[in-house]
Amino acid sequence: MHDLVSTEWLAANGTAPGLRILDASYHVGLPGEPPRDAAADFAAGHLPGATFMDLAGFAEPGAPLPSTMPGATHFATLAGRLGLRADDRIVLYDDAPHRTAARAWVMLRAFGFGTVALLDGGWAKWKAEGRPLEQGASTPAPTTIDVTASGRGLLDLDGMRALHDGGATQIVDARSAARFTGAEADPRPGVAPGHIPGSRNLPYPQLFHPDGTWKQGAALAAAFTAAGVDLDRPLAMTCGSGITASVLAFGAHLLGREAPVYDGSWTEWGGDPTTPKATGEA
Repeated sequence: MHDLVSTEWLAANGTAPGLRILDASYHVGLPGEPPRDAAADFAAGHLPGATFMDLAGFAEPGAPLPSTMPGATHFATLAGRLGLRADDRIVLYDDAPHRTAARAWVMLRAFGFGTVALLDGGWAKWKAEGRPLEQGASTPAPTTIDVTASGRGLLDLDGMRALHDGGATQIVDARSAARFTGAEADPRPGVAPGHIPGSRNLPYPQLFHPDGTWKQGAALAAAFTAAGVDLDRPLAMTCGSGITASVLAFGAHLLGREAPVYDGSWTEWGGDPTTPKATGEA
C-alpha cells in the first residue's frame, strides 16, 4: 500500500483483511469558521466500512494548548476503542478544510503504526465520483493497544528553540500569508502576530490541485521551492496549532523527506513572551 492511495484503489481493496478506514475529520472552529459537527456528518454519510476516529478526542486532556498530541495512556485508550491493532494497514480520510487526516497520520506514526496512508482527494473526491456511502455510527470491537511514549516526528518548545538557535534546519510555516506576516491578528487571545524569525511561509493549500488531490513529484517539489525551501536541507514544520503543519510534513514525506511537526506551533511560540518573533515577509 502506498502512502497516498487513490479512490479507485480503495474501492477495490477496502474490504481486504487487516485494512482499516478511519474518518479523521476535525473542525478547528476558529473565529469566522461555520460550526460543523464531524460526528454528525459521519453518521449522515461515510465511506463503506469506515470508523469515525474522533480526532478531536485524541488531544491530551487538560493540556493548555489546543490539539496537543495525546500521551501514551490516552492514545492507547482511544485507539483500543477504535479496535485498532498494531499491524493494521490504515487509510485515513477527512472532510475538513484543514486537511486533518494528515494530523492523524502524524499521530499514528508517532505511536508506532507503520502502515498508514491518506486517501487522495478524501471524502470530497469519493462523493463526487458517486461511490457508495454508508450511514449511521460505527461500533468496532475494542482491542488492547500497547504503546510507549513516542516523540517520533514531533517537536516541543525546547526542541524548536534548539533548531531555531542552531540555524541548520529550515522552519516552514503552513499558515496563511496574512497570519505569517502579522498583517492579520492571530485568532487566539494572547498570541502575538507574526512568525518564528527566519522561517519560510508555505500556506498548506498550495500543496493541492484545484480538485483537492495532492500535487506530486515535480509539482509538489515546486510548491516548496517557490516558498524558498531547499529540499536538500533539514526541515521542521509549524502552523497555528500543529494541524496544518502536519499537511506540510506529509507533503515532504511524499518527496522522500522526513520533517518533524512542532506540536505547540505558533499558539505556543507566539503566546510565550520569551520567544523571538518577527513580522513581515520571510
